[in-house]
Amino acid sequence: MTDDHLTTHQAEEDARNDNILIYVDGKIVPKSQAVVSVYDSGFMLGDGIWEGLRLHDNHWAFADEHLDRLFEAAKAIDLDIGMDRKGVFDALLETQKANGITTDAHARLMITRGVKVRPFQHPNLSQTGPTFVIIVEHSKPKIPRPISLATVPHQRGLPMTQDPKLNSHSKLNCILACIAAQKAGADEALMLDVHGFVNTTNACNFFIVRKGAVWTSTGDYCMNGITRLKVIDLCRANDIPVFERNYSLVDTYGADEVFLTGTFGAQTPVGSIDGRQIGNGELGPMTKRIRKLYADLIAQECS
Repeated sequence: MTDDHLTTHQAEEDARNDNILIYVDGKIVPKSQAVVSVYDSGFMLGDGIWEGLRLHDNHWAFADEHLDRLFEAAKAIDLDIGMDRKGVFDALLETQKANGITTDAHARLMITRGVKVRPFQHPNLSQTGPTFVIIVEHSKPKIPRPISLATVPHQRGLPMTQDPKLNSHSKLNCILACIAAQKAGADEALMLDVHGFVNTTNACNFFIVRKGAVWTSTGDYCMNGITRLKVIDLCRANDIPVFERNYSLVDTYGADEVFLTGTFGAQTPVGSIDGRQIGNGELGPMTKRIRKLYADLIAQECS
């Protein structure tokens, strides 16, 4: 990553991550030995699902909600995880314990349809599986300035193509969006829905603040993020007007503040969109307030 570009998942460098242990199909192995077959469905076709969680004070925040989403995704793609919720969570705890990590960590759980007998797409060719990998890294967000965004032609599409509510390994659409944004000189991409309304970024949910009210998309064409929902709930509980609605780039450019939400970065400020400065280009008062409310919620959740 160059000094010119940031990512919403940018973290402090931590040499301990060079020697982490990784869970691969029931075994805890060194990072250098954490490999899967070239015939694996996830490597070959992006046929799999994933989930990300944050560790705070030895507690995996909102673990129940994350497991709900993981198992819902597995059902949606007709993938048998091969273990129940307790088994999945126990595997996460085993990986955490093996690494001796107690806080400021990020976990990525990845489950694919498994190893194929031939290199073609039919799911019946995946006869050994699933493949289940857990990576737990030391991870403290480090974003030295607000993120810049560029609107791109890549859309968050209709559910009959690839449902954007699904945490799928098939992320090429979002990767191409991010590439287009970087080619335009921005950090990451702002993506519209099929009707041209502002939707989400390539990696995070998207919020604007106008005249003391918080707006986000309807949620019809984006990942319905857990942090997104927590922010909406916090606004409602603290008398902050919040709306899930359709809105345009005109509304967005004229916003007082813009911020992103996600499991990794919580609430990340946006300083500019398509070369237009948002507000004063810095972290705004509403975003600061919501950050504090969210931090308090995490502290309560993890106490």
